[in-house]
Amino acid sequence: MKRTSIRRAIVPGIAVLTLALTACGAGNDSGDSGSGDGESSLSGELNGGGASSQEKAEAAWAAGFQDANPDVTLNYDPVGSGTGRENFINEAYSFAGTDSALSNDEGQLDAAIERCGGESVIQVPAYVSPIAVAFNLPGIETLNLAPTTITGIFNGTIKTWDDAKIAADNPDADLPSTEIVPVHRSDDSGTTENFTKYLEAAGGWAEEPDGVWPTSIKGGEAAEGTSGVVGRVTDNEGYVAYADESAVKDTELGVVAVGVGSEFNAPTPDGAAKVVAISEPAEDASETNLAIDLARDTTESGAYPVLLVSYLLACPTYADADEADKVKGFLEYVLSDEGQQAAADNAGSAPLDAEVASKAQAAVESISAQ
Repeated sequence: MKRTSIRRAIVPGIAVLTLALTACGAGNDSGDSGSGDGESSLSGELNGGGASSQEKAEAAWAAGFQDANPDVTLNYDPVGSGTGRENFINEAYSFAGTDSALSNDEGQLDAAIERCGGESVIQVPAYVSPIAVAFNLPGIETLNLAPTTITGIFNGTIKTWDDAKIAADNPDADLPSTEIVPVHRSDDSGTTENFTKYLEAAGGWAEEPDGVWPTSIKGGEAAEGTSGVVGRVTDNEGYVAYADESAVKDTELGVVAVGVGSEFNAPTPDGAAKVVAISEPAEDASETNLAIDLARDTTESGAYPVLLVSYLLACPTYADADEADKVKGFLEYVLSDEGQQAAADNAGSAPLDAEVASKAQAAVESISAQ
């Protein structure tokens, strides 16, 4: 059995918590990551990190990749998208996961291109998942919430669970007068950026969408990482948070059905995939940068517009041939049918559709040594 290190941080001066996950039984097809005769030629460590939403998917991907490449140790640090992007740009990681695509709004796309030699950077979608709005109200498993009601809860203008706007869409629910305590991420988070982009599209959100929760929004509480916000809500009645649905589905928390047109839709992989299917490439997109401008204001039947597309970042070329081979092999496995199914089984994500997967695979195929 191969052991996979899922670590919490690599920043000097900060304590590192290591959780070893046993990687086994995930299949043998790792894309073009071996030697062609069934025996892998890859060995050594491969270090990456970033989006904590990817943690369950990364564990499944690592299991499958290392099953086919037993001499490789894959380390993934779920430190959040912002730190992941920074560590990739600073060459601390060979690859990174981010729930918010690199762009030049803050100059990060150009910085990543410079890190990769000045020509381009590989940014491919690897993980499509709904973001659940989860709450702790004993006896209530689901609530219908209109988009502007969700905004009101998180900007602090809706303060109790029996508010008239919540009651209007839930006439049969026995709503308590309990205070609403919204929980947000304390770290720089791609999930936060995706969620605030949804709130902006929903209406009533006056702040600029960002990975850092706006300090102008008063009240509520903060917690670090996906597991942190879910844990805070689990432990406290009346609390509510946004989190990758994979972290919520096995809990006892209630989950919001979001208003979409005339429907209220629960978070599902298929609902998230519908949004991706009708979305357009981002302004900065290219053959190797497959960033997507998500249609968060859709009224498409069955769609679930509170979602994230999590990307993997890599360079087209690496100075070290072994590093290039390991990055290429791992990303090929992630994008393979087997890798996508492994993530779906372990994290409840939506597999990439055939067209997106084909473009992503073509981008990864170009990875080579300088």
